[in-house]
Amino acid sequence: MELFSVIFPAKWGALADRLYVRLSLEANQLHKIGQSVRFHCESYPTHAAVRCEAVLPGFNLSESGSGIYRFAAETLASFIMDQMENMLIRDIISGPYKYEDPAEIEAIGKYCDQVLHQGESEAISQPSRLRRQSKIADAICAYLEEHTDLHLEGFIRFRLKDYTDELREVAEYAIDEYIMEQQYQEFISLLKYFVYIQDTKIPVAHLIHHGGSDFTIYNEQMMPIDSEMFEGFTLELLDKEINFEDMIVSTLISVSPSQIVIHTREPEEQSIKTIVQIFEERATVCHYCKHCASAFVSGKNHDQLYP
Repeated sequence: MELFSVIFPAKWGALADRLYVRLSLEANQLHKIGQSVRFHCESYPTHAAVRCEAVLPGFNLSESGSGIYRFAAETLASFIMDQMENMLIRDIISGPYKYEDPAEIEAIGKYCDQVLHQGESEAISQPSRLRRQSKIADAICAYLEEHTDLHLEGFIRFRLKDYTDELREVAEYAIDEYIMEQQYQEFISLLKYFVYIQDTKIPVAHLIHHGGSDFTIYNEQMMPIDSEMFEGFTLELLDKEINFEDMIVSTLISVSPSQIVIHTREPEEQSIKTIVQIFEERATVCHYCKHCASAFVSGKNHDQLYP
C-alpha cells in the first residue's frame, strides 16, 4: 500500500535521489518505522518521485501512519534546509531581484549564508534553525495526513509562505549589505588613488591607537602633528552618502607620510584594517615598542612622547 509520494520537477531530479537515500537510511535506524515501510525513487521525463509504501501485512494506517508521517515530515524539513535552502535563496536573488551575474549572485548568497547558518553550533543560533525546521515539519505532516502526493515545488511556494518570506527578507538584507560593501570598496579605491597621487611630505607618521576610531598622530620625533600646516584633504569632497567615520584618514592623506607606523593593541580593529588597506605597503602595524609602552601607560592626554 502506497502511503505518500514526494514529487520533484525534472530540474530537481538529483534531489529526489538524495531524499530517497536520506529517508531510507534514517528509517532503518528507527526499528519500528524501518520494518513498516520502504522507500523507492522513480524517474520520469517530466518529474521524479520518492514513494513510501507499507510493507507489513495488515498495516494499520490509523495506528502507524501518524508516526511515519511525522518521521517523513521531520526528515523532509531537515532535507529542505540542508539541501535546498541555498538554491531557493539564490533563486530569489536572481528572480525577484533580477541579479544575473553569477559572481554577484554568489557574493550575495554568501551574505545570506552568514545570516542563516553562521555559528550553528552555538546555542544562540540553534533556536532560529529549530524554529524554521519545526514550522516546515508541522506543515508537511499536516499535509501528508490528508494527501498522498506532495508536489515539492508547489508546496514550498504556496504552503511554506512564511518560510519563503523569511528567506526573501534575508535576501533583501544581504543585497543591502552587498551594495554597501561595493560602495565601501569603491570609496577605498578612491582614497588609494589620492594616496598614490600625493607627494610625500614627511618621512614617518606614528599613529597611536587608543581604541575604536580614536587616534593621535606624531611625527618622526614623536611630536604631535598639526595637520593645518599641510594642504588639506577632506572626505567631505567625496560622496557624502558613504558612512566613513574615521577622519584620521583625511589627516594622514594631508600629511602624506612616506611611512606610517600604527601602534595598537587591537590590530584586528576595523579602523586599523582600513588604514592598512588604504596605505598598503606604507603602513606597518606595531604590536609593542617603547612608544606603545609610553602611550598605553600614560594615556592619550599627554603632550609629547619621547623616543
